[in-house]
Amino acid sequence: MEILDSSIFDLSPIPFWLEDFSEVKNQFDIWKNDGVENLEDFLREDMSRVLHCANLIKVLKVNHKTLELFEAKNVDHLRENLSQIFSNDMAESHIHDLLALWNNQAHFSNTAVNYSLTGKRLDIHLRGTVLPGHEDNLSLILLSTENITSYQDACRLEAHSRSIAEARFTYSPTSLWVEDFSRIKTRLDHLKAIGIEDFVTFLDVHNDFIIECLRDISIIDVNQATLNLFGASSKDHLLQNIYTVFGHETLNTFRGQLIELWKGNIHHQCEAVNYALDGSIRHVLLQFTIFPGFEDNWSMAQLALTDITARKKAENYLEYLGKHDVLTKLYNRSFYSSEINRIERSTLRPVSCIYIDMNGLKEINDTQGHDVGDDLLRRTGAILTQLIHNTLYSASRIGGDEFVVLLPGADEAALQSSLDALHELIHIDNQFYSTQKINFAIGSASSQNNERIEDMLKRADKAMYLQKRAFYLSLKHEKESV
Repeated sequence: MEILDSSIFDLSPIPFWLEDFSEVKNQFDIWKNDGVENLEDFLREDMSRVLHCANLIKVLKVNHKTLELFEAKNVDHLRENLSQIFSNDMAESHIHDLLALWNNQAHFSNTAVNYSLTGKRLDIHLRGTVLPGHEDNLSLILLSTENITSYQDACRLEAHSRSIAEARFTYSPTSLWVEDFSRIKTRLDHLKAIGIEDFVTFLDVHNDFIIECLRDISIIDVNQATLNLFGASSKDHLLQNIYTVFGHETLNTFRGQLIELWKGNIHHQCEAVNYALDGSIRHVLLQFTIFPGFEDNWSMAQLALTDITARKKAENYLEYLGKHDVLTKLYNRSFYSSEINRIERSTLRPVSCIYIDMNGLKEINDTQGHDVGDDLLRRTGAILTQLIHNTLYSASRIGGDEFVVLLPGADEAALQSSLDALHELIHIDNQFYSTQKINFAIGSASSQNNERIEDMLKRADKAMYLQKRAFYLSLKHEKESV
């Protein structure tokens, strides 16, 4: 019993207990005589048996550190309040101690929850050792109860933070991908090591390098928003069809990403085009970042894809409206003016044009209504669209009943061919709509040497005007002869 008087026990910086488990040993013997073989199942059938064993333990001695930890005035104060220290929280952990002693193990340890006498929760790491010479009756066991509350609090905080981070990833409304770019970094580092400096030119010459880098990416995880964005039923479904998601546009997008990474920009963004598994297009804003702590190997990178498909459609439609006439689907006067300036600045010559004015539109609007007139304008749009189909020509509505077809690169022979095609298209349309035929005044011109485009257009406009004037003079003569 020298250890009971040892100054090492009393002065230890770790809380020590000397306890007598002999009554517990007697209880074990009774249970064994009663035929209990599996103690764990037996105790779990009735957890009060665990508390009964705990109450059989006698506290012989504790050191000063134990009194300090549990905020007890002295040993008697501690003994009188053991039920407060060992609450129901300790029943589960105490089962493991009892199982070790039941199986004649001289050492046991576990983590448990105790409480100080002021009610403070304590996470402890308990270690127990049956002292030599007391193995048969368990009358002297040394226990340490190390306070690990700070450590456990840190673990709980870390687990809570991880849970929040995982929830943010899983339930984020933005498509998130976690990927491994380490093999790409190895490739880029190798190129720098062998002296490659102009990476852009290198990619121009070695386009297969981009494909190889794409194959080197390892997808670690994706969230639910990603599955929703691309119409995948599961992660496996998405990964098995990943090349459906990345169309031919991906190569150009990824080329830009590689250039950014080569420059050291491990945080960058760009717009990209992807595809859902049903083939529908997805315009996305791609934001790329290497996670902090992985800058040296790029083994943990995140891609955030924001769906901007609706915005792109709206932008495209607004751009369309800015250049097109809604009724005829042809280009509008704004586009026509810009195109004239572009052609004037270019060196492409000759340039031809066809001026078209619909005869009698005002009278049709006045007598038959604007719906009929609008229908004639739509038919005109369809005719001119067919005329320029699969060519570099453009057709614009520049006024209420005025249209211009610009034919860059067309000489007089090409212009005549287009005029013949135009007359044929008008003839076919009028046969189909025989009760409401369209009549046009048409003028045309091809640019001459050193002639300004504007002057060529004026000649075509004048030719159209002369034809229109002849049409109305003919109508006038017909009315006068009636």
